Amino acid sequence: MTEPVERNHYSYTTYADPETARTFEARRFGGPIGELVASTQARVLVSFIGAIGGRKILDVGTGTGRAALLLAREGANVTAVDASSAMLAEARRRATEEGTGVQFLVGDAHALDFPDRSFEVALSLRVIMHTPRWEQCIAELCRVTEHLVIIDYPSATSVAALESMARRLAHAIGIKTEAYRVFTDRAIAKAFDRSGFRIRSVHRQFVLPIAFHKAICSRRFTDVTEGALGRAGLLRVFGSPVTLVAERCASS
Repeated sequence: MTEPVERNHYSYTTYADPETARTFEARRFGGPIGELVASTQARVLVSFIGAIGGRKILDVGTGTGRAALLLAREGANVTAVDASSAMLAEARRRATEEGTGVQFLVGDAHALDFPDRSFEVALSLRVIMHTPRWEQCIAELCRVTEHLVIIDYPSATSVAALESMARRLAHAIGIKTEAYRVFTDRAIAKAFDRSGFRIRSVHRQFVLPIAFHKAICSRRFTDVTEGALGRAGLLRVFGSPVTLVAERCASS
């Protein structure tokens, strides 16, 4: 049985703000590095899912609907949920503007209001790093999914771990911040294993922090630098964010 969460957690209050929702896309995906993040995310999703047309897909924590709209444009039957009505309003506006059909619903990643195995694929991007009970969220994604689950997370072996530590300390002394957590690959794999899923494929994006690349604001610099670090084998160890796809085991 899933447990209720406190709705005063920053992951609820921050994204309930209409101004945050209105500026979310520009802040996350604006500029050359934001565009790189968005295009890479789209490429990885398509690669992980394979054939998309006609599949029932659930996007949990959809935000302003970027991934949901991408998959709907590819012909998927997409349901997208988010705890923030403000974020969903932006997602619906974008869907209306481009004439793309997605069912947007208010919903909580900790307790999804769908029967077991309702969808072929479920994804949740930039969510578990913020959720109060991340293991509960992964269990719910696995419960409602017949085949594949896709998530991403900041790696505990990356530079993001230092930022996460600083933010969590700031939050502990009362400073308002998004005190996200980082994860080890082992912890994530164990959470999926408990729900009868195994990790099939992993993608790691950057060695250096995204914030650093955004500060430089040069796609060429990012391509050259990250390419060199990748060839040196550092991406495999320190790469973040990590995006993975897990599949249900045949015996589950």
